[in-house]
Amino acid sequence: MFEADEMLEAEEVLEGSENFEEQDDSNAESGQDSINDGEFVDKTLVCRDCGSEFVFTAGEQEFFAEKGFQNEPRRCKACRDANRNNRRVGGEREFFTATCANCGGEARVPFPPSGDRPVYCSTCYEKIKENRENSSPSYSRSF
Repeated sequence: MFEADEMLEAEEVLEGSENFEEQDDSNAESGQDSINDGEFVDKTLVCRDCGSEFVFTAGEQEFFAEKGFQNEPRRCKACRDANRNNRRVGGEREFFTATCANCGGEARVPFPPSGDRPVYCSTCYEKIKENRENSSPSYSRSF
């Protein structure tokens, strides 16, 4: 079963290549192994945003398989980074206003309050956090 999958991956890599032997020789000349443990083959993909070619390495494919990812990357690293940065315009986060459950003051939080859990202003949160750290039991032994 795995042999058929390996052959299919190799065919996908070579699909669109005009001459199999030229591609095979270029890998041999560069000194790069195109097969990792007999399972994955480096693939050259085309970025859907900028159109440049990038290599989806055998190691990256193995990582994707381990994580259960089923789709190949569609963007090169530069376009992935740009896309990630564009989602967070100007690096600003959206904040929500709530009433502090401790002092009744205004609390600004980076998540929409659901109402089922208390929300604290930064001053009260720091006090609660400090009390929690000071009252936690010490697990170190003294001999």
